[in-house]
Amino acid sequence: MSKKEFKAESKRLLNLMVNSIYTHKEIFLREIISNASDAIDKLCYLSLTDERVGLSRSDFAINITIDKNNRILKISDNGIGMTYDELEENLGTIAESGSLKFKSDILEKNKDNKDAGIDIIGQFGVGFYSAFMVADEISVLSRAFLSEEANLWHSDGVDGYTITPDHRDTVGTDIIIKLKADTEDEDYSKFLETYTIENLVKKYSDYIRYPVKMEREKYIPKKDGEEESPETVEFETVTLNSMIPIWQRNKSELKDEDYENFYSEKFFDFEKPIKWIHIDAEGVVCYKALLYIPSKAPYDYYTRDYKKGLQLYSSGVLIMDKCEDLLPEHFRFVRGVVDSPDLSLNISREMLQHSRELKTIASNLEKKIKAELLKLLKDDREKYETFYKSFGLQLKYGIASDFGVKKDLLQDLILFPSSHENKLTTLSEYVSRMKGEQKYIYFATGESIKKIESLPQAELIREKGYEILFFIDEVDEFAVQMMRNFEEKEFKSVNSDDLDLISEDDRKAASEKAKENSDLLKFIKETLGDRVKEVKLSQKLKNYPVCITAAGGISFEMEKYLNVVQPNSATKADRIFEVNPDHNLFNKLDSLFLNDKKEAAKYIEVLYNQALLMANLPIEDPASYSKLLFELL
Repeated sequence: MSKKEFKAESKRLLNLMVNSIYTHKEIFLREIISNASDAIDKLCYLSLTDERVGLSRSDFAINITIDKNNRILKISDNGIGMTYDELEENLGTIAESGSLKFKSDILEKNKDNKDAGIDIIGQFGVGFYSAFMVADEISVLSRAFLSEEANLWHSDGVDGYTITPDHRDTVGTDIIIKLKADTEDEDYSKFLETYTIENLVKKYSDYIRYPVKMEREKYIPKKDGEEESPETVEFETVTLNSMIPIWQRNKSELKDEDYENFYSEKFFDFEKPIKWIHIDAEGVVCYKALLYIPSKAPYDYYTRDYKKGLQLYSSGVLIMDKCEDLLPEHFRFVRGVVDSPDLSLNISREMLQHSRELKTIASNLEKKIKAELLKLLKDDREKYETFYKSFGLQLKYGIASDFGVKKDLLQDLILFPSSHENKLTTLSEYVSRMKGEQKYIYFATGESIKKIESLPQAELIREKGYEILFFIDEVDEFAVQMMRNFEEKEFKSVNSDDLDLISEDDRKAASEKAKENSDLLKFIKETLGDRVKEVKLSQKLKNYPVCITAAGGISFEMEKYLNVVQPNSATKADRIFEVNPDHNLFNKLDSLFLNDKKEAAKYIEVLYNQALLMANLPIEDPASYSKLLFELL
């Protein structure tokens, strides 16, 4: 028996695989089980046309055996097996994939039948070698279908391999892994524990279509009255995997509790989901998906620690636990699984190439999620509002980000508190209630609804009976700025210097009044200096003497936000100081201006600072303001 060497490129690939390609050593079990499933697939396919197979689908299985004393982990299958030449070809040359060749042959023979009945995920022929991450040596005992002989392939790594005649009672393959000794950094013995194997099968191979079985200890408790009798140990064979995932089953077979139980078990959330979306898509890319919309946000949802993504499977094998590329940021709250046989996997099957298939699935999921949320909004408003309290902020961030690229997708899903019956409203509902002469969608921004309702700037809007949207989230103004309009109606802040609410006659009258009081307005501007861009007579105030409004593209709320995230930016909105000419204090101020300008200047300072307070803006010099107020009192 002479040892054969791996080809030079195979040596390099093996070394790369053990040290670089796979990021988690536990992946080896997934790969070995996947290969075993492939081998069974091949024989199962042949059984449809060849009576000599002698096995029905229910006879096929994968068995795992643990030998702690010898540090052996064995994975066996009763699949198609390999001949001497196939062992040489498939295991002697790394990246020579028998599965891919078999699949290509089948597809070639069934050009006109897309449903050829074979689905094998082994595309590269390298997964087997991942076992060298945990193994000192590996043996492969295999007997091919229709062969009376078996052969044993054996290797201790890059030094090479041997193939010798051997015996196996039945067709199939045993992968015999002798685990490495433990080190300070690595605990290889954990792969000899039944609970570790059970957890890994459940994690990565739960939906392999054939049963994965293992013998484990079963303790028999003492019988009543036999206190001195010791516990006895028996062994039982258990199936570790579910085989048929819920998303592969017909919707008609499933009940609400089936979906809810799967969600709580899979995602460890014991709050019932708001909604689930079961998708079976066929077309350019075939895939199945089961998506869930949670009822509450996880504690870390709005932090950097939260990781979005869907579990991604290829033919029942877990490829990625959180595939971020499948979910856009605005739908990052969605949980679920996607399973497709059409994915372009990379060499380690741990990651995906940026493929057309993946982008197609992601695009379809985005549209489907939007449609289902819109349906929920229309059919079950109460449940939608429950969802919105947890995740509405995410939708608004989605509109505000990337210069509003997703505004058309998301604008029908957002809600705002409103002055109409103090309820949440959609933009479409707001527009439907607009009065005939109303030009704008009016909104007011503040820390709370209570503070917004007391804003003097909104007096005229309320008097006209126009509805006001309450913006209490910092992202709200950024979102509508990206939208610009909704159903051809522009957004207008109550803090805008011109609300466009008065008639042309009233505007002319106001202009005449401003001319009459131009000296007073000039004096107020000189008193306040650069703190305000302009002083003018207000056309919106009724009961309040003054208010502050903003001019230009930056609002007061944007000013606050930008100065928090960029403290050195010194962002400042242009301030317009508006004075109510019909208020008694205006007459008082006018009188002081004519008789005592020094005293008038004090009143101007007080009124300006009061306007800042009413607008929830900081007073620039609180100590000086307090001193002045005490002096006047």
